[in-house]
Amino acid sequence: MTEKPHIDIDYVANLARIDLSGEEKAKLGTQLNDILGYFEKLNAVDVEGVEPMAHAHQIDNVWRTDDEPGPTYGPEVLTEMSPESRDNQVVVPKVVE
Repeated sequence: MTEKPHIDIDYVANLARIDLSGEEKAKLGTQLNDILGYFEKLNAVDVEGVEPMAHAHQIDNVWRTDDEPGPTYGPEVLTEMSPESRDNQVVVPKVVE
């Protein structure tokens, strides 16, 4: 196993722009070292042949028969229905200042 990494709590606190007391530094240092220990355990696991995935559980998208695409209006119909249009797009009032 590699040498246990040292976390510079003052450097991390400076990056986060927070002031820590000595007691908070000791507590957070211990917690961050524990987290790095868990990462070392994960690095020790043999994952050869394991396919990467986005989730720990199988996720299937479930579609109902009602979820099939139906008829839609063409752009020309929608721009005719709108009070104002420009360049085949519907013009709406500005909502963000």
